[in-house]
Amino acid sequence: MEESTSATANLDLFRYLTADERDDYIAIMSHFTTSLLADMSAATAAEQLTAAGIPLSAEVVENRCKQLVRWGNLVTSLRDARVNTVADYLKARSRYQVSSLGGRVHRGALEIMAATDGAREVARELLGQIAAALDEIPALLAAGHTGDQSERLAGIVTTVFNNQRLFTASVTDFYAYLSGVLTRFDLGGDEYTHFKTLLLDYVDLINADVNRHAPLIAGALDHVLGRMDELLTTLDTLPGLDLGDDVAVERSAGRSRQDWEQLHAWYSGSDSGPGQLRNAAHQALGQLIANAKRILDSSRTGYSRRADLLRLAGLLDRSSDEDAGRLFTAAFGVWPARHLGLGPDEPDPRVTPTTSWTAADPIDVPVSLRERGDRVARGRSSRVPDSTADRTVVEAAARADAERLRQAAAELAACGDLDGARLSPAARTVLLEELARLLTVLTDTAIDVSITNDDLGLILTATPGGRTRIESHDGILTIDDYSLSVRPLGAMQGRPALRTAR
Repeated sequence: MEESTSATANLDLFRYLTADERDDYIAIMSHFTTSLLADMSAATAAEQLTAAGIPLSAEVVENRCKQLVRWGNLVTSLRDARVNTVADYLKARSRYQVSSLGGRVHRGALEIMAATDGAREVARELLGQIAAALDEIPALLAAGHTGDQSERLAGIVTTVFNNQRLFTASVTDFYAYLSGVLTRFDLGGDEYTHFKTLLLDYVDLINADVNRHAPLIAGALDHVLGRMDELLTTLDTLPGLDLGDDVAVERSAGRSRQDWEQLHAWYSGSDSGPGQLRNAAHQALGQLIANAKRILDSSRTGYSRRADLLRLAGLLDRSSDEDAGRLFTAAFGVWPARHLGLGPDEPDPRVTPTTSWTAADPIDVPVSLRERGDRVARGRSSRVPDSTADRTVVEAAARADAERLRQAAAELAACGDLDGARLSPAARTVLLEELARLLTVLTDTAIDVSITNDDLGLILTATPGGRTRIESHDGILTIDDYSLSVRPLGAMQGRPALRTAR
């Protein structure tokens, strides 16, 4: 629970990178991390930032520093300010310095912001140094526990794990970049040839180094693990940072048995790093072959359209705004979305050309087109589908709609005078439809008007004067200047209506 709370609190260290005033925060943090153990007041930082071409007032820097303290990126300095005047004291009363985690976050952020979106060279030469360094550890353990030997042993252990971390980070970034490039559909021509050479030459060079050094490193780690207790005891004899049980100290890599076991598993485990690199190389080679097939077979939808897109971009650049809009619409087919009726293949007759694709059922796309982008017809022609099942579904849906409409009409007819009535949304919809029909035949607003619906078996009558207020659970409908009433069709027989429309 404590670890989870600490991890959540550490997330605040990244908030200054996405805040609205991130430019101010980044400039201030960069200024505090440029020198070792920088300790300065907000006023001093403002003066130095202004001299460096970043004009920020002392008040703004003070507010930004206080916010960075709340996030944990800066801490207040405990050094007493020795000044000669009250003005100097007020200027130096608040001093800040970067926190340990805040400095690490900012250095990593600057490294990422300065990095380019390109390939990172793999530090493959470190594999040989790791193997040579591991071979020295048993010899140093056998030579005794003198001060110089122990210091040299600690240096070798730190070098091994630092080199391993750098190698794994560089090879992960390289394969991530390679995977992103090879999955591009616009890869073709000289660019494809360049990456083909990269894959066949550089990736093969990486695999050759891994295959040559990985067995040597795994064998050397077997010897080191056999003397692990002696190694850890020797490292523990060296002076280190010890702040008691209340303060956790982050030790250098290689000072615990778990670190060595993880390193050994990376080179010889069931899911070893060399095996992962070989699999990544095979996947990249497979993607390269797939791209070659795509380039050679231009009859498929997945071939490169890079030349066409560049030509279109040139046309758009030379066109006026109006012509560019029409050209873009014609090139990409960005007309208003409409659902096209396809005749007998449409199982639901309620889907018309005016139905939006967002409300209609999805259309089944063939597997070859959906997964491979291949429109080539395969296999024999299918049989004419039996529409019995679809017709049954449509008939059942129609019967259900008719039953709901009949129930709504019965509810509406049972109300009589509609002023003060409470209707369901379905009955209110029927009333609105009938009222719309009544208004179409209304010519004289001084007499009663009735309209008959033989299918629903009801008659709607509008009497001039008054007001009709109808309630539903989702709202209130008010009709001004008319009193509405509904009767069943049989109840009006023998009573002539002033106006009847059917």
